[in-house]
Amino acid sequence: MQENNHSNHQSGKKKVLPKRIILVRHGESEGNLDTSAYSKIPDYKISLTEEGRAQARLAGSHLRELISGHGSCPDWRVYFYVSPYERTRSTLREIGKSFSKKRVIGVREECRIREQDFGNFQVQERMKAIKETREKFGRFFYRFPEGESAADVFDRVSSFLESLWRDIDLNRLHKDPCQDLNLIIISHGLASRVFLMKWFKWTVDQFELLNNPENCEFRVMELGQGGDYSLAINHTDEEMLEWGLSSDMIQDQKWRITGNKADWNDHCTWYLRSFFDYELDSENDVESN
Repeated sequence: MQENNHSNHQSGKKKVLPKRIILVRHGESEGNLDTSAYSKIPDYKISLTEEGRAQARLAGSHLRELISGHGSCPDWRVYFYVSPYERTRSTLREIGKSFSKKRVIGVREECRIREQDFGNFQVQERMKAIKETREKFGRFFYRFPEGESAADVFDRVSSFLESLWRDIDLNRLHKDPCQDLNLIIISHGLASRVFLMKWFKWTVDQFELLNNPENCEFRVMELGQGGDYSLAINHTDEEMLEWGLSSDMIQDQKWRITGNKADWNDHCTWYLRSFFDYELDSENDVESN
């Protein structure tokens, strides 16, 4: 009986969504500065440069300004997810200097948002040839020898997203409904791109056009009036074009600010047309020949 009451209590709770989900790429690393570092140091142990730490501190300051509404939104909290790599954990440490203890609900190390696996130690000349082959084959499906493809990363990031929604549904983040919750995910360039691809239902062709975020650059997904998240609330058309979004993708982001999620298929006729040869404007059945 006690268990049933608990279940009823849980089911009666209204799900409160985070106000923002923010994706942050790590700061400049020793590997970004000198790719030969990967031939001597395991990828997960590559550390930030001094410039990378400074980038992270600056990003933390900008994130706090954004989340606090430049001081106009007093009741907000943050929850961090971080890749287990040294450079992402160090980025979190520097970003965290902008947030007092009372503002941080929690943090979780999450292996599924780690960097794409390129193999154990990377020989510089060999990696150059491999990456040239990847450009010919396609960045999404090409699998590095002894490593992963972007499609592999997509699968584990998709699994992380399912866990993220369970955390939100069951209020495992201990969110107070009176507070604005902001999820900050500190990860890597590719992991951030496939996260957005999965979230916004972007196709493989659309993914291939996306550019990697710069070090400590962040993408802000904010909850719109219609109950969906949008990049267009905090980012300009020019920014999204620089990221590789097409005009259709940008218009979709603008629609998501106020659009009803249930109407997405009707709105995104361009998406349906990318899969079919015929126009879907007519309600009449297609006659068979």
